[in-house]
Amino acid sequence: MEALRDLAAKFVATEIAPHSERFAEQHHVDRAVWERAGELGLLCMSMPVEYGGGGGTFAHEAVLLEEQARIGDSSWGAGLHSGIVAHYILHYAREDLKRQWLPKMASGELIGAIAMTEAGTGSDLQSVKTRAVLDGDEYVITGSKTFITNGQQADLIVVVAKTDHTQGASGISLIVVEADRPGFRRGRVLSKIGQRGQDTS
Repeated sequence: MEALRDLAAKFVATEIAPHSERFAEQHHVDRAVWERAGELGLLCMSMPVEYGGGGGTFAHEAVLLEEQARIGDSSWGAGLHSGIVAHYILHYAREDLKRQWLPKMASGELIGAIAMTEAGTGSDLQSVKTRAVLDGDEYVITGSKTFITNGQQADLIVVVAKTDHTQGASGISLIVVEADRPGFRRGRVLSKIGQRGQDTS
């Protein structure tokens, strides 16, 4: 774990800290940060090796977050990418989709986000207005989200949507949307009081 801590400390000191002012101005880290982290094995460390991950645990993810916090950085959304989005895919996606997406998330080729919050409903998931209707073997999703970490750069977005409005919480689904799909649009970059370098839409 100490070797990982040394690697993570060096990474944030060289790839993030010197650029923090620029990241705050542009409201996101450079895509190259993700790619370099992937090269070093710093993404999806808690994913199984068979899916391109590090075969570790959340403790390994925590080391990176601790080193990021040590330099006072909140701009890079790797914790959400590796610790939340990748795990939703690992636990709920079909096998072919795991093999398609997870290795690319581990390499930094794909960036993950989760879209839960909506204007007017906050994070009360049972009140979401976004709907998803099955059309053949795909869902047609209508609605909009806000406060999406990694929202401007994300290639894969886990969207919370109602698939059955009669079932309460049981009628809510997580649907992975690829950002290059027809009809997908990104909202504006949110300029925040704090965490200015963090990519939020």
